[in-house]
Amino acid sequence: MNDIIEAVRKTALELCQRAGLKAGHFVIVGCSTSEIAGCDVGTNSDAEIGAAVFRALNDVFSERGIWLAAQCCEHLNRAVIIEREASSGREIVNAIPIIEAGGAFATAAYAGFHDPVAIACIQADAGLDIGGTLIGMHLKRVVVPVRLEASSVGKTFVIAARTRPMYVGGARAKYDESLI
Repeated sequence: MNDIIEAVRKTALELCQRAGLKAGHFVIVGCSTSEIAGCDVGTNSDAEIGAAVFRALNDVFSERGIWLAAQCCEHLNRAVIIEREASSGREIVNAIPIIEAGGAFATAAYAGFHDPVAIACIQADAGLDIGGTLIGMHLKRVVVPVRLEASSVGKTFVIAARTRPMYVGGARAKYDESLI
């Protein structure tokens, strides 16, 4: 378990640095505890792994003022668990994740957040996909892959992404390099 926690922390720290994340940004995380354990997604959810991954991510992100958004599994239509404080302007949906419908990671997030709510969707600034959970629907429109040194957790892969504003204006336009 310590190896999993350390891999998650390293991955989250590297994403913060490489994506230029700042206080107030959202990071969507999809996590298959089954895949971390070496099983097929959705076949062996593990509450202990889910809780460990949540704690490691929440520690890294909350220290920096970054909001963690936990993606539920397909049985809750990939709803997202966030802190109520961060839900302003977002439609809250009525769902409480459990391991069998939501997954171990989202269940741990719901238990671990101070005042959790479920929302239907979010447009996050960056994301971590741990085990092929398909987080793309919850990222802002222009997604840029982030190549991480720490590209695995347990027995599965991690894909990271950040977003950037769209370029508009064409060849004569001037762009703000700090937004790239």
